[in-house]
Amino acid sequence: MKVGVCGIACEICPLMVKGKCPNGEDGCSPKMNEFCKVSTCAFERGVRYCFECSDFPCETTKSGPIAYDYCMFISGR
Repeated sequence: MKVGVCGIACEICPLMVKGKCPNGEDGCSPKMNEFCKVSTCAFERGVRYCFECSDFPCETTKSGPIAYDYCMFISGR
């Protein structure tokens, strides 16, 4: 199972399910990506997953693809 930079399994990501993942079948990884703010942010901050960042959850995670409430839940806030 591949896990995207946002922390969810790529196979259940809404963008992947709709065939609209900007990274195709490879899924999300931290890299500069004009189509994915989450991927770009993780790359710039040097983390593999959003939840590894000290600012998680943040305004960038609100852009999706997963619900911000879920981000709040897994952060323990």
